Amino acid sequence: MTATPAPIIPHPGPADDSVLVEDRGIVRWLTINREKVRNALNDDVLTRLAVGIVSAREVSGLRAIVLTGAGDSAFCAGGDLKPDSKTFEFDHSAPTTPLGNLLRAAYGCDLPIIARINGHCMAGGMGLLTMADMAVASDNALFGLPEVKIGMFPMQVSALLQSLISRRKFAELCLTGEPIGAAEALDIGLVNYVTPIGELDARTDWLIDRLVGKSPTAIRRGKHALRATRNMTIEQAISFMETQLATLALTEDSIEGIAAFNEKRPPRWTGR
Repeated sequence: MTATPAPIIPHPGPADDSVLVEDRGIVRWLTINREKVRNALNDDVLTRLAVGIVSAREVSGLRAIVLTGAGDSAFCAGGDLKPDSKTFEFDHSAPTTPLGNLLRAAYGCDLPIIARINGHCMAGGMGLLTMADMAVASDNALFGLPEVKIGMFPMQVSALLQSLISRRKFAELCLTGEPIGAAEALDIGLVNYVTPIGELDARTDWLIDRLVGKSPTAIRRGKHALRATRNMTIEQAISFMETQLATLALTEDSIEGIAAFNEKRPPRWTGR
């Protein structure tokens, strides 16, 4: 098996501040910066997010990505539905869409992605949530797939969401279009943690800290292996994982980790 290739993503338009990309030490923060429209998505935002994820491969030392929205009322309200937004004016000659390309970029990303849900998370915002590895949400957040209310359906979001939560809850969200609160989102496995909005940054930082002290090689190769085995039979997955374990044991991080354990000291990861 080979590493998942980066998707082909068109270059975004002229630079603007619709998505803020900030490398805070070893963590890349991607912030949808459209608070006045509840951080709604358009093609430019989707492309800039995808570029932010894919380009993280080129920055040595990055250990995680945090995805969030500006303000404290909405993580992402979904697609921009203003008449001039052109959200649903697809180029039918193109084999992919901007949201699809973003989902592909996240799926192939070897860095852990954390969604910081700082408010309502609707429609396409649910796609951003489900493409993350982990999620922390404020207790005032609402989650929903309201597309049926405007004659649409969460087609691309469904590609990831239907394997994340139970079939019946997935059907309820899709077919009724009605939202659920943060406590229920936690209960059904949409998010890892729920916290008061004033404690959201502290909880996000806590989760980041639990990640970045671990072997970057183990995380990178582990995410690759999980992707590769997702559609394998049990026998295929066991055989593939046998080879992956043997290969991982040859890496510098594995050798260092076992040595540090036996010497009762913190490991010094090289990421190799």
